[in-house]
Amino acid sequence: MSVSVLTGAGISTDSGIPDFRGPQGVWTKNPSAAANASIDRYLADPGIRRDSWRARLDHPAWQARPNAAHLALVDLERAGLLRALITQNIDELHQRAGSAPELVIELHGTLHRAECVSCDLITPMPEVLARVTAGEEDPPCPRCGGIQKSNTISFGQALKPDVLDAALTAARSCELFLAVGTSLTVHPAAGLCGEALDAGAKLVIMNAEPTPYDPFADRVINEPIGAALPGLVKELIDAAR
Repeated sequence: MSVSVLTGAGISTDSGIPDFRGPQGVWTKNPSAAANASIDRYLADPGIRRDSWRARLDHPAWQARPNAAHLALVDLERAGLLRALITQNIDELHQRAGSAPELVIELHGTLHRAECVSCDLITPMPEVLARVTAGEEDPPCPRCGGIQKSNTISFGQALKPDVLDAALTAARSCELFLAVGTSLTVHPAAGLCGEALDAGAKLVIMNAEPTPYDPFADRVINEPIGAALPGLVKELIDAAR
């Protein structure tokens, strides 16, 4: 059994990182936050950039620890069943849990690095946040003076072609596609389910809320992910023996 996994924000809520579209989601509580997440607004408005840097200082990812769901996917990998781990998350909790970095496909980038939108310089995020703490409200690129942001995909930005190609290959070359903790409403990530189905894979969805792909899934699990995913992984490992 070859399994490709797509994870969304719901897998990290047990680690203290709120999701976006759930009942207690960041954008559910504050719809304007979604609008401010666009690349055009970020580049045009210094006030939004200053707010964004302050928010990055206090992001829950810095204190978060992997939970049982992240660790379950490490077990799936160690059993030799994991084809790829595609994630929409930017928290790097999969790698911190022990997932092999070469198997993790970060569709939306990572919060742990900063990038310059002008010269593409990549800088470790702690170095930039130290400048914010020291008083720079909107720290420019140290190389060219351009605008910096987190090394993540904002609304209005396209996914990196090589990253998307890797995700598409993983979806099209597995026997089981498992979507965990994602609303499956954001494309092209959501479309990976369709790619897997078209290639003949089975689809299993684990999410607190219904998704548009539920009618096409072989199995839908609406139980808490931290408890349900370890059980499902054990089931898959046992079936493969």
